[in-house]
Amino acid sequence: MAPPKHRRPGFSRKAQYGLFVTYVVAIAGTMVAALLLAISVADPAGFSALRAAGAEITAPVARMFSNVRRSAQNMNATAAAYINAGSQNAALQKQAKVNRKKLIEAQALRVENARLRGLLKLSEDGESQVAVGRLISSTSSSTRRVATLSIGRNFGVERAQPVRGPSGLIGRVIETGPTTARILLVTDAENLVPVMRASDGLPAFSAGLGNGTVLIKPLNLGESPFKVGDVIVTSGNGGLYPPNIPFARVIKKTSDGALAIPYADPGNTPYAVVIRPYQGEARAAQQAVAPDGETKEVAE
Repeated sequence: MAPPKHRRPGFSRKAQYGLFVTYVVAIAGTMVAALLLAISVADPAGFSALRAAGAEITAPVARMFSNVRRSAQNMNATAAAYINAGSQNAALQKQAKVNRKKLIEAQALRVENARLRGLLKLSEDGESQVAVGRLISSTSSSTRRVATLSIGRNFGVERAQPVRGPSGLIGRVIETGPTTARILLVTDAENLVPVMRASDGLPAFSAGLGNGTVLIKPLNLGESPFKVGDVIVTSGNGGLYPPNIPFARVIKKTSDGALAIPYADPGNTPYAVVIRPYQGEARAAQQAVAPDGETKEVAE
């Protein structure tokens, strides 16, 4: 036969002892409470002393619980600060990206403004200006070094006209269409430019190497008179390119001349100015002898 679900405490001594202790604690608590009540009424001063003694006894426990509570609060505050710091850090990083983008845009705008100011000054100073256009493309890997200009015959552009930018000479026109023109760059091996050293006017000529650099050779054969850092400008010889246009800077001395880098980089020069030849008869002569626009400019 199965035992009943609700057994009386009498069947278990452990349950009987637990019930007995509960009764004893309840009775003792009631008696202590009654005693304290009687003392508080009969002797308030004595009750105050007892209360102070009780506070002293329970103070360590209270301090312990207070420290535990304070530690928990500090942990919560630390966790909240960590979470807030993470969100603030993410917000700051996002703002930094925005500021970096704005800074890059501002720097690009300053560079563009500097180019436009240089081009404007060039336009104001040059009475031989034909038209201003944009360099819309340039070769970088073919055997020829040519660029395309966004203006052509409709703007007065003709073959054998020099082309320059704010930084220096870019090349010359070799082919024209109604709205575009092809430019033979100074770095092309077929483009020879009469130049001179700016410091003393030493005459020389430049030949493109097809790799973004030019070879400067003096007209007088012998030991190379150039040194690193020499500034090379156009000389005006030949009648095509006007004199004193910035051309290149020497970066290496060779046995018979010097290696130089042109100041004008077509890939980094959005605007260009087409100008009239230094001498009009030079343009006519070049057109007569070079119908295909692929002649060399040789220094006189």
